[in-house]
Amino acid sequence: MLKIVVCVSGGGTNLQAILDAVDEGKVTNTQVIAVISNNAGAGALDRARARKIPGIVMSPKKYADREAYNQAFTGKMQELAPDLVVLAGFLVRIPPQMISAFSGRIVNIHPSLIPSFCGVGYYGLKVHEKVLERGVKITGATVHFVNEGMDEGPIISQKAVPVEENDTPEILQRRVMEQAEWILLPKAIDDIANGRLRLEDGRVYSASYFEEMR
Repeated sequence: MLKIVVCVSGGGTNLQAILDAVDEGKVTNTQVIAVISNNAGAGALDRARARKIPGIVMSPKKYADREAYNQAFTGKMQELAPDLVVLAGFLVRIPPQMISAFSGRIVNIHPSLIPSFCGVGYYGLKVHEKVLERGVKITGATVHFVNEGMDEGPIISQKAVPVEENDTPEILQRRVMEQAEWILLPKAIDDIANGRLRLEDGRVYSASYFEEMR
């Protein structure tokens, strides 16, 4: 059983997609053991509460400085001891010591086709605003492992979504969630839980790749 902790800053729609996929049998051998948010008012905590999943608030504002927060956050995650940490719209940079402690065991969903529209300053609705400003015709979402860089970790999966002529950032955000994020993230978790992918030398491979190489 893959034990996961989901980190969320907002409403938790990706968290809900994971929970629904577990209920529907689309994600197997997986248990959400806790939800962590930096925002005490996050809707994700209500979703966790409704499922009787422990909800934990850890805001950097409650600590003397970022290093104190980083140590506390990493310590809490080590205490929970998940097999996988899932960043599902989490707007806090993951501490280097946590990345080291959970190397190859942290995944993130990003609302664009990395390497486009990613990195510092590209999060949430801002991504979709920039997509529309640039006038691109295809956007999408990416699930990737987390490393020390910002949105630079090995890519697990991507899905393209069309940009339509009369889109607003809000409309485009919803389409990307429905057609990409809510599909990709549960699938990635299920693949990890059931051994269908491996991270090797900074790249992600399907388990079948290694079978074929034998």
